[in-house]
Amino acid sequence: MVVLRKELKKGARGFIVWTLAITFMLVVCIVIYPEMKGEIEGVQDIFSNMGAFSDAFGMNQLNFGTLIGYYGIECGNTLGMGGGFFAAIIGISILSKEEKNRTAEFLLTHPIRRSRVIVEKLFAVLIQVVIFNLFVTAMGYLTIKIIGESVPDKEFLLIHMGYFLLQLEIALICFGFSAFIKRGGVAIGVGFATFMYFANLLSNITEKTEFLKYITPFAYADPASIVSDRALDVFLVTLGMCYAVLAVLIGFLRYSEKDIAS
Repeated sequence: MVVLRKELKKGARGFIVWTLAITFMLVVCIVIYPEMKGEIEGVQDIFSNMGAFSDAFGMNQLNFGTLIGYYGIECGNTLGMGGGFFAAIIGISILSKEEKNRTAEFLLTHPIRRSRVIVEKLFAVLIQVVIFNLFVTAMGYLTIKIIGESVPDKEFLLIHMGYFLLQLEIALICFGFSAFIKRGGVAIGVGFATFMYFANLLSNITEKTEFLKYITPFAYADPASIVSDRALDVFLVTLGMCYAVLAVLIGFLRYSEKDIAS
């Protein structure tokens, strides 16, 4: 497990920065809720009747005046975009950085099979995504209790489960991309996550673009749908995980056979 330990150690600083930054923004959003609650309740009707804008962000389905509605919209955007970028960056760079930093020759000349290198790097990505979500979820729940608010546990956990699966899918798809890239590709990963985010917004606006929900993980992680249904969309989750597994398999085959630049 030398490669796994190496990846976790090298990525520790970036992981800590991302985790603390997103946790901080999440905690701030929760802490200011009691101060904003009265004002939010007064403009709920305005938020829910803003046409396409309300549809895109699910404001027509969520009660922005309740903690779970506020949490789904405000904190959900932080978890979706911030967590999506984090997952994309660690996924897209995990394989390609060996060529970018010209360390591939040193790594692959050691008595270790290339397939094992891929698997251990994949586990490094998975471990970071899991720990990130456990920490963020725990801090979010603890902060809600500290400010004295109550929240439906089921909806809260489902929202976080949705974003965990979203980050997992993005990380694994970007992991597959990473096998085809020689020089980093952080911009590609961030661009991919951004495209998936806006694809979901478009799918919510009109029936003509509703098909986009079948390609973006933000569709099954949408707090509006989760709170309304009190469940994740199993079909969309399954479809997303299939995309992720397929991307990993393609990346595995590509990296196993490619000529590595040293």
